[in-house]
Amino acid sequence: MPESSSVTSDPGVVPDDAGAGSDAPAAQPGDAALARDAALAGNGASGAAGTAGPVAVDRETLRLALVVGGLVLAVLLGFGLGRMNAPTGPARPATAGGAATGGADGGVHAHAPGTGAHTHDGATVTQGGGDGATGLSITSAGYTLVPSTGLVAGRAGELRFQIRDDQRRAVTRFAVVHDKPMHVIMVRRDLGGYRHLHPAMAADGTWSVPITAPEAGPWRMYADFTAVADDGRQVAVVLGADLTASGAYRPGPLPAAATSATVDGFTAGYTGTPEVGKSVPLRFRVTGADGAAAALEPYLGAYGHLVALREGDLGYLHVHPEPVRDGDDVTFWLTAPGPGSYRMFLDFQVGGVVRTAEFTLTVD
Repeated sequence: MPESSSVTSDPGVVPDDAGAGSDAPAAQPGDAALARDAALAGNGASGAAGTAGPVAVDRETLRLALVVGGLVLAVLLGFGLGRMNAPTGPARPATAGGAATGGADGGVHAHAPGTGAHTHDGATVTQGGGDGATGLSITSAGYTLVPSTGLVAGRAGELRFQIRDDQRRAVTRFAVVHDKPMHVIMVRRDLGGYRHLHPAMAADGTWSVPITAPEAGPWRMYADFTAVADDGRQVAVVLGADLTASGAYRPGPLPAAATSATVDGFTAGYTGTPEVGKSVPLRFRVTGADGAAAALEPYLGAYGHLVALREGDLGYLHVHPEPVRDGDDVTFWLTAPGPGSYRMFLDFQVGGVVRTAEFTLTVD
């Protein structure tokens, strides 16, 4: 902190310019006359300049004081503005055991992707990323995804990883959002083979879940979580990492754009046209083989779960639903960060079975 420009005298020390006190010598007879004679002599030797000298010195001193004071004020103002405009650093994640809950709403996010700092049941949440497309980096918001396993096509294996803080400590406190403390999405580079997994965490912060990569090639994993810091703040982050399933890779073409998809006799369709940089509602309806609305069941705290991935860089959009259904429809708010092709994956549950309807979306 800058030093103060004021000076305080030490106790018991009288400043040089202090008025005469009880210890000052008493005036002697003839002092007035001597002073008068000295003044007259000074006037005779210097003339008018003898009286102007002290005034000139005072002006120079005042000018110097003003310059110095202005410089000090400028430094203080610059320091203060710098502190006001400095970006907030990442909240230091907690590493104590346990998981926090997501609040009375069961962890339901009801906001569009790209939303900045907000609150959940009084807890501040800062989202990693900023344009709505996340999962593009292995490190974000002070957290790092550290996978520790490989994949072999067609062979049962186990996906293992940790989330580490900026001091390389394994993080073990996570908020429960959408009924789970950790959501893992797996998809192949050509946007095929989608998987939505919920791993379990060991005491040392290592997450693991059984997985079988159905086909060889490059895969992308996303860890979607909300870490709880020491001070209770929550930081929602999506981290991504590339994995490889050994074997010959034969990428498939992206299916044509469509607003409906069929899976296991159910048809899922949506209305709404996404726009770049604008939050737009997409209303999904699932019907059975007879054309009647399917009896959707709550899944992960809502009546549907939607993930959108951008072709090319595989930017990740975790699109959250409205907490209340609109009749038979489930509404999601989608903000497209840019033009291009996207692949949407809608998870829904009927009769205790979770199914995934897949759509290709083109944003102009």
